[in-house]
Amino acid sequence: MKKHNIIYHWGDRSLQITLGNNIAKRILALYISEFILTSGMATVFLLQSIPFKNNIINWIAASGSAVLYLLAAYRFLARILYREQLLLDNNYLTIVRKTLLSRKINRFEWHSIGMLHYEGKTPKTDHPLKGKSFDYFGFETQEHLIQSLHHEGNMYFDTPSGRVYFAPGVYSWDAEKMVQMMKIYTGSSLKLGPEWEEMLQEYDDNTNS
Repeated sequence: MKKHNIIYHWGDRSLQITLGNNIAKRILALYISEFILTSGMATVFLLQSIPFKNNIINWIAASGSAVLYLLAAYRFLARILYREQLLLDNNYLTIVRKTLLSRKINRFEWHSIGMLHYEGKTPKTDHPLKGKSFDYFGFETQEHLIQSLHHEGNMYFDTPSGRVYFAPGVYSWDAEKMVQMMKIYTGSSLKLGPEWEEMLQEYDDNTNS
């Protein structure tokens, strides 16, 4: 699946950043597998309910298959159609998350936002079988996949209520460009963690070379 480019829209008094949906190929394959598995279970229930008669068991099986079809379709489309936007204005940083049927808006005043950090993928403890020739079942690979599946975002900032993560699937190069754009708009309102100094220096060097 092709990753969506980050889109910047400069308004008169705002900056809108559309992050789109960056799904790793392995995660997309997992979503597709889950959809196929759930749909397969629904098909089994449906076949068991044919022919439709005045049999309560048949109607329960048919209803169950319909629910499974709807669940499979909703979960798959909600993940594929997930979108995230940032809106920066003079007073707030607003994060908008959109899925198939929902739209969640979180607004934060600049004075309540701590330093912005880049975390990338959270370090994990290596599986005991990592690097072992007898790791036939791929436990190490599965742990990395599970970690990616539950990753909330590669960037975060602290608030009085706790950390706020965003930008899932946005890695260093795009994150550096995003922060440069945010700095142009916000000036001193955006406070950066110490890791950005080296990252932005590398970004400037690569851009100017």
